[in-house]
Amino acid sequence: MTPRHPLTPGRAGAATAALALVLASAATGSPVSAAGGEGADAPHGAVVYRSVAQFAAVGKPRDLMLHPDSKKLYVGSDDLPETADVDESGLHVLDPADGKVRSTVGQAPGPTGTLGRRAVRQLLAPLAGDGAVFLYPLRGIGTAKDGDAAAAGAWVPGAAVTHATAGLTPSTVLVAQGPVLSEVDIATAAVKRSVTLEGGDGFAVDAARGTVWFTDIAHRRMYRIDAASFQVTGTVALPAGEGFGGFTEVDPQTGAVWVGLDSSVVVHDATGKRLGTLRGTGTDMPRAAAFDATTHQAYVVWQDAGDSSQPGSDNDGTLTVHRTRDLQEIVEPVVLPGIHVQLGSAAVAVEPGGASVFVSDPVAGRITRLERATSPRVTRSPADRSVAAGTEVSLTAEAEGMPRPTVVWQVSTDAGRTWQAVAGAISPTYTFTAALSDSGRRYRAEFANDAGAARTAVATLTVTIPDPTAGGSGDGGPATSGGAGHTDGTGSTGSAGSTTGGSGGGSVPDGGSGGGSGGASGTPGTVGGGSTGATVGGGDPTTPGDGALASTGVAVATLAGSAVVLTTAGAVLLRRTRTRTRLRPATPSDGR
Repeated sequence: MTPRHPLTPGRAGAATAALALVLASAATGSPVSAAGGEGADAPHGAVVYRSVAQFAAVGKPRDLMLHPDSKKLYVGSDDLPETADVDESGLHVLDPADGKVRSTVGQAPGPTGTLGRRAVRQLLAPLAGDGAVFLYPLRGIGTAKDGDAAAAGAWVPGAAVTHATAGLTPSTVLVAQGPVLSEVDIATAAVKRSVTLEGGDGFAVDAARGTVWFTDIAHRRMYRIDAASFQVTGTVALPAGEGFGGFTEVDPQTGAVWVGLDSSVVVHDATGKRLGTLRGTGTDMPRAAAFDATTHQAYVVWQDAGDSSQPGSDNDGTLTVHRTRDLQEIVEPVVLPGIHVQLGSAAVAVEPGGASVFVSDPVAGRITRLERATSPRVTRSPADRSVAAGTEVSLTAEAEGMPRPTVVWQVSTDAGRTWQAVAGAISPTYTFTAALSDSGRRYRAEFANDAGAARTAVATLTVTIPDPTAGGSGDGGPATSGGAGHTDGTGSTGSAGSTTGGSGGGSVPDGGSGGGSGGASGTPGTVGGGSTGATVGGGDPTTPGDGALASTGVAVATLAGSAVVLTTAGAVLLRRTRTRTRLRPATPSDGR
């Protein structure tokens, strides 16, 4: 098997390794490669399937069915030659989440009604609520459900059954015994009607349109049989080839017939018109197919020829996923290691909606569970910000994907040429305090999961110097009260307000007026009755005649504080001198 795309075998594993590297970079703040710029390693919303579990202990799986009602995984198995001490043939019932075997029904009636260990070759239809109808060698039609000690069953008369499917009614199945197609009652195995063809292998039923499509690989044709009359009503030619048949399946939604032939899949519509052909690579051959009605997708399992002497043979198979409306391949092919045709055909079952896919491996005797992963799609990018230094900044990004993507914030200090993971920034919102040194930096978020990674648009941060005149009420402590003004009442010099913000000043005796309101960031308050900012002076700060002095910095506030100290000291000395003068006794020199 030769990969058809560069991202086949370990697509999920490679993405996981990349994700681990990104997370490690985020923890340490180490550089992240700038290659790719705003791009990512997978298209946004790209879908991949990854192997998440392998189930064993079910013998050699021959067919799979997810029960539509009970949601249990039914497995029809043969015994593995490698386990001679244990007979693993029968009907196994598994929990699809973890592969735990719930029960095994190994006993079924023989042609005389005697119970014996029976292999299960095909799962034909689900029973209502739980259980399955199945085919067991050589001509047995059985029914059983989870927990049954033995299956009920009956044997079809005639030759060995070569193929079987669900019937046209809930009580019947269709069986092929070579070129003879018959409708058979499930409970009794009695034949209700038959039609004999020129040749035949496998077939599929289009119950919605009342048609049975029977493939004849030897004659490279397909017969259309009317379900009502049970007669051939048309013949469709198949492409010439080597004569290897894989499967015949009908898409229940569209009625299209998918036929695995040699190394290709030929698709016809419900009328028999050719729609297209899917081709494999190397020696890969299509051996199983299933449809999901919810997503309108087809799942095809390709098995390697298993012959190392043939060019292109590597013993690995592939799972491909296609849109049924146009046959386009929509998922990177998934490599299925070791799956080849030498020991039988694989089987596939799809969970409704396509979230999980189960593929059997007849070589290793196991079932691989694959889960769908969708690469991240960014739904919100951070916006450019312009803030003053010291402001708290929050950048927010959002993305969707399956599994839920992780996020790492990245920063560039060289206009986007290189990027570095921000240590510890692994939440959708990144919050930090802006500094002047952050101005011009660019930020983005990278979301990643097992399907790939996606990056947001870049946000640029602009940081400006705070405007000292944009004062306001602060949350600081009380302001220092204003000092004494000039004795003539003009208030030529006042004291500084509190440098910690808040309401400044109080009433000032002898004509001075207290300080004004403080700045929100601790700028000096208005002194001597000023209104806003860091204004020093008495009276109306807008009137130069009153000695107003506008200040813009801490240095002016410090000088104003010193002036308060000196002015206050002078006022105290003046009062003491006046008091002493009033109390001194009169002398002749006083003129009294």
